[in-house]
Amino acid sequence: MTDKKLLNHRAEGPATAPPLFLGPSLGTSYALWDKVAPELSVTHRVVRWDLPGHGGSPAGLIGPGATVADLAELVLALADSQGIHRFAYAGVSLGGAVGLQLAVHHPERLESLAVICSSAHFNGSKPWEERAETVRREGLATLAEAANARWFTPGFTVPELVEDHRTADPEAYAACCDALAAFDLRGRLESITAPTLLIAGRQDPATPPAHLREIADAVPGASLTEIAGASHLAPAERPEAVLAALRGHFDGYALRGMEVRRQVLGDEHVDRAQARQSPFTARFQDFISRYAWGEIWTDPTLARRERSMITLTALVAHGHYDELAMHVRAARQNGLTAEEIGAVLLQTAVYCGVPAANSAFAVAQRVLAEEDDTAG
Repeated sequence: MTDKKLLNHRAEGPATAPPLFLGPSLGTSYALWDKVAPELSVTHRVVRWDLPGHGGSPAGLIGPGATVADLAELVLALADSQGIHRFAYAGVSLGGAVGLQLAVHHPERLESLAVICSSAHFNGSKPWEERAETVRREGLATLAEAANARWFTPGFTVPELVEDHRTADPEAYAACCDALAAFDLRGRLESITAPTLLIAGRQDPATPPAHLREIADAVPGASLTEIAGASHLAPAERPEAVLAALRGHFDGYALRGMEVRRQVLGDEHVDRAQARQSPFTARFQDFISRYAWGEIWTDPTLARRERSMITLTALVAHGHYDELAMHVRAARQNGLTAEEIGAVLLQTAVYCGVPAANSAFAVAQRVLAEEDDTAG
């Protein structure tokens, strides 16, 4: 049942994962993210929302003279209802404008930002005032017939999104036009502190790449990605390219993970693993860097020496002796003495069995002897 005071939304992914809100373009529902959100939800708690009067959101959440600030407040109310204070955010067109509004006026709430096929202004107020007047007078049927030309490259369409446009509430749609008419943050972009990615559709007539470049040039440290073969609704038309860009921006785990992996296992081991990488194993190597090293080993709850002791025990329990040799070296790198490693392995004799511990001592003795030879 939809809460009449909240934006309609869909949440996906683990409740404990970092939250990521996804905002839609004018005339669409959260179905705009159908080909992207499930993949992002592997590493994030994804919350995608509908504009007022679109999809399942109540039309009465905004009225004539609405502003992008009003929409941003609705997103914050939704976040509060989910118990979420800080979150990452990505939005398309009007949804992207909401992200900019949050970054400028509510920086304490925003972890990072991606603005897709959007702008810091939307070519002045007149076109939007005229569209709002037309929609209030005639409804959305005629405007929806031209949606494909505004949204996609020739020959491409997503019928479900066009239907979303046709069935949106005219008054709420017009109020969103009012918000776009009044929106202009060009003078405030330099104040944005959230890590910011801009994504432009190279064939977007509504918000051409120049609009995204303007934001990228003004926001400190921002980066810009242009997607070939994409028009205004890039997540629907080029989902793979958008997904890759968003993962690179939001999932800094792979880069952090590779750094930690090298610190723990050593450059020599990681270089060998990378050299052996093939197209067949590439996704697995990326998974290891992002998940094991970028999320688990970077968690500050346990010190690295404690993680080494736990890892040694788990490897003995499952008989992974090749991995054990590597992690004995890692344990030394993480500050464990030979005596402490021996104590860990002695503990495994009690809980994992004497034969398993016997094999583990043999592996550790070999590794430690090699270390002594190298030192000598």
